[in-house]
Amino acid sequence: MIGGIYPMPDGTTTVEPRHSERTPEELAVERAPLVLNRRTMGWIANYVSSIVESKTPLWWWACMAVTAPLALVLFGCITYLLATGVGVWGNNHPVGWAWDITNFVFWIGIGHAGTLISAILFLTRQKWRTSINRAAEAMTLFAVICAAIYPGFHIGRVWMAWFMAPVPNSNGIWQNFRSPLLWDVFAVGTYFTVSVLFWYTGLIPDLATLRDRATTKIRRFVYGILALGWRGGNRQWRHYEMAYLILAGLSTPLVLSVHSVVSFDFATSVIPGWHTTIFPPYFVAGAIFGGFAMVLTIMIPACALYKPLHDLVTISHVDKMCKVIVFTGSIVGYAYLMELFMAWYSVNPYERAAFLYRATGPYWWAYACMMFCNVIAPQLFWFKYFRTHLVWVWIIVQFPNAGMWYERFVIIATTLTRDFTPSAWGMFHPTWVDIWMFIGSLGLFFTLFLLFIRFLPMICMFEVKAVLPEADPHHHAHQGGKH
Repeated sequence: MIGGIYPMPDGTTTVEPRHSERTPEELAVERAPLVLNRRTMGWIANYVSSIVESKTPLWWWACMAVTAPLALVLFGCITYLLATGVGVWGNNHPVGWAWDITNFVFWIGIGHAGTLISAILFLTRQKWRTSINRAAEAMTLFAVICAAIYPGFHIGRVWMAWFMAPVPNSNGIWQNFRSPLLWDVFAVGTYFTVSVLFWYTGLIPDLATLRDRATTKIRRFVYGILALGWRGGNRQWRHYEMAYLILAGLSTPLVLSVHSVVSFDFATSVIPGWHTTIFPPYFVAGAIFGGFAMVLTIMIPACALYKPLHDLVTISHVDKMCKVIVFTGSIVGYAYLMELFMAWYSVNPYERAAFLYRATGPYWWAYACMMFCNVIAPQLFWFKYFRTHLVWVWIIVQFPNAGMWYERFVIIATTLTRDFTPSAWGMFHPTWVDIWMFIGSLGLFFTLFLLFIRFLPMICMFEVKAVLPEADPHHHAHQGGKH
């Protein structure tokens, strides 16, 4: 690969040196590089840091002009809800859970890809995770923040939310530890806490890089405080690697447990369509499926805006994520079919009626959208052409993003509208508060992500450097033909 001249975000250019060609035999046995164009450690530090250090681009302000007002709409709706009551939502009898819990489960699922990429792929030594783990971890935190809004305000009196914590109180209220709703509190709270620690621990070496490169006293002070005195000594690296490994070990069971606990909200009930043991693995697979789709949704535009990032987040990374999507999407599709089969095989008239109602009742359109978006559309990723063309990838992953929301709506709303007794049947129709709170949560999510890429390094610099050929102690010996 010959060298070239590449622009930096701050307006300067960097010149890559030319490299000698290698023999076809050497190329045949060499793995595809995780970093293209023979980028050096210095280039990675300079370019990723310059994204934060350079002048704020106009496109960032344009995006903030769209997302920030939507986030303000969310807070406006929350204020109106607190002043008026939960009745401003479309919840009713029998649909006591509706868009609020649908959006809660949707956002919790979005956050699963970050922990999977950071923890499980780290423990299995998958080096391709290094370019995407930082953004995926940040996405996890922002998704959990959006998710936590809904159950907090669903209780009606949000100032009483502390009653969910197992602490003595003057009203003599004690928590029902047999309720999966309380399990949610502990599962999501633990997940968020560990995710914050995991994300921040990985940031420390890169924050120290920004501190050392800072040209103003304010930047040097802020990044210096956040870097916690990091100097990159052997002892610090040894402690860092041990801490990161421990956090990865703690996070790994959370990938499986958090959405399993969320699924228990439904699976432990006796309502037809919910009372099934397939929910935990099916929810986990769906969460990873939707999470990876959202990672691609945000990373592809980011790399398009910062074009040299294509050398760090390569087509190979996108191809692997698309394979994960088609794999987990196939699991989700299998779960859908097994639900239908078991409803038929059980000879339970209530189960049969519940699934027949989903497919042919007044919400048939939501069921059809769910099946198309989650089962049919991702099958295009079996073809390499669709996995390696970024425009097609970005278009296709919008279907899982929408499909996973439809899945949660179908599970919750359509099941509750038809209970055992016809006299309790009803319909759910969202109000303008329901709709704008969801749109506002999207605005909050993307606003937080825009702030993240503006003030923090979106690529984990030190981990990407570690996968470069020159990071291998035997690299120079191999280049000289020695082994």
